[in-house]
Amino acid sequence: MRILIQNANLISMSENRPKIEKNMDIRINDDKIVEIGKDLNEEGIEKIIDAKGQYVMPGFVNTHAHIPMSIFRETVDGLNLQEWLEDKIWPMEDKLTGEDIYYASCLSYLEMIETGTTTINDMYFLTDDIIKAAIDMKIRLQTTRTLSAIGEDGDTRIAELKKLLNKYKDKYENITFNVGVHGLYTSNPKYIKKCVDFAKKENLPIHMHFCENTKEVEDIERIYNRKPVDVIENEFNDVELLFAHCVKLSEDDIKRLSKIQGLSVSHCPISNLKLGCGISNIKQMMKNGINVSLGTDGQGSGCNLDMFETMKFTALLQKGIHENAKCIRAYDVLKMATINGAKALKLQDEIGSIDVDKKADIIIFKLDSSTTNPINDVFSDIVYNAKGSDVQTTIINGKVLMENRRIINDKEEIIEKCKNIIDRIK
Repeated sequence: MRILIQNANLISMSENRPKIEKNMDIRINDDKIVEIGKDLNEEGIEKIIDAKGQYVMPGFVNTHAHIPMSIFRETVDGLNLQEWLEDKIWPMEDKLTGEDIYYASCLSYLEMIETGTTTINDMYFLTDDIIKAAIDMKIRLQTTRTLSAIGEDGDTRIAELKKLLNKYKDKYENITFNVGVHGLYTSNPKYIKKCVDFAKKENLPIHMHFCENTKEVEDIERIYNRKPVDVIENEFNDVELLFAHCVKLSEDDIKRLSKIQGLSVSHCPISNLKLGCGISNIKQMMKNGINVSLGTDGQGSGCNLDMFETMKFTALLQKGIHENAKCIRAYDVLKMATINGAKALKLQDEIGSIDVDKKADIIIFKLDSSTTNPINDVFSDIVYNAKGSDVQTTIINGKVLMENRRIINDKEEIIEKCKNIIDRIK
C-alpha cells in the first residue's frame, strides 16, 4: 500500500537529520520509506494519515524478551530469580502446548502494537509457534531456540534451531535469527564451544543472559574455574554478541568487554529491580563505547512490554545510582530504544530510524494530556511522562496494525484464550 503521513512532528533518530522537524510528510511504498519532506505530492497515494499535532518516531526495538511469558505476568512477587524459575515458572512451562505458546505470543504482540514496539528479540522454546504468531500478527521478530546443557538435550536443541533456520531463515522479511545461549551458568565449556561454532557456521550473532545476579556469577566461576569475563574473552572470539542484563560487572569487566568488537548490551532495568538483582552500570558502558539497548525481559519479571516505562526507569536509575543528574540525557535514552536496539540486532540498515530506503516501522503518538503539557523539552517529555497508551498508530513493514487506537486483530479472543491457558496450568 502507498501511504502518506502528513503534517508530522518528526523525530527520526537519524544521524543525517535534525533531532526534530515540524510539519513533515513521509511517503511509504509497500514496506519502505521512499520520501521525507514538506508538502509531498499526494499522487498515487492510497491512504493518507494526518499526523497534525502528533509526533512520529521509528518504532521501539525491544532487545530482550521471552515472548510467551505474557501469561506469567505478576507471578514473581516475593521470590528471587532461582525460586521463581524452579518453583513456579518451570513447572508451569512443562504443561504448555504449541497452541498455548501461539496465543501467549499473540498477547505479547498485541501489547507491542498498542504501546509502540515494532521489533522484539525473543529467547524461548516451541519457537515454531512463536514465529507463526509473529507472521500472523505481522510483527518484526528476531528469535532463536534457547540453547542450554541442562539435562541431556543440548545437542537436540541445536538441531531444533538448525531446523528452524532451514524452515524460516531468509523466507520472511520480518523474521530473523540469532543463536540464543541461555547462559554460561546453564551450560559447560564443551557445550559453549558447540554453540559458538554453530553461530560462526551460520553467520549469526549470539544472544545470552550474562551476569544477571550474584548466584549466576558464582555458578559460572564454579563451572568454568574462571571469572565470567575471562570465559567471554577466551571462548567467544570472532562472533557478534548481545548480552542481556550485565548487572554484576566491575568497571574493569566493562573496560575489557568494550574491547570486544560487535558487542552490545540489552539493559532490562525493571526486571532486574523486581528480581532484586541490582542495577546495571550502563553509564560506564556508554563511557567505554559499548552499544547499550533496552529490553523488558519477559512479563513475568518485567511486568509489561511498555518501552516508555523502560526508558523512564533507565534514565532515573542511572541518575540516582551515580548521584549525577547530568549523567544521561533523554535523547540518549531514546537512541537506546530505537537505533541502538537496531544495532544490537544487526538490523541498523533496515530499522531504528526514519530514513529513505529503510523499512516503514513507524509509530505516531500524542503528547496532549495534562501529564505531558506544557512541553518544555519534548525528548524529556517522551522519556519521563509519555506512556504506551499515548501511541495512536503503529505501522510495521508498511502495514497499519493500529490506527487511532483501533487495532486490527481480535484482542478479546486472544485475551480470553490466555486466561484459559493460565487457569489450566497454574
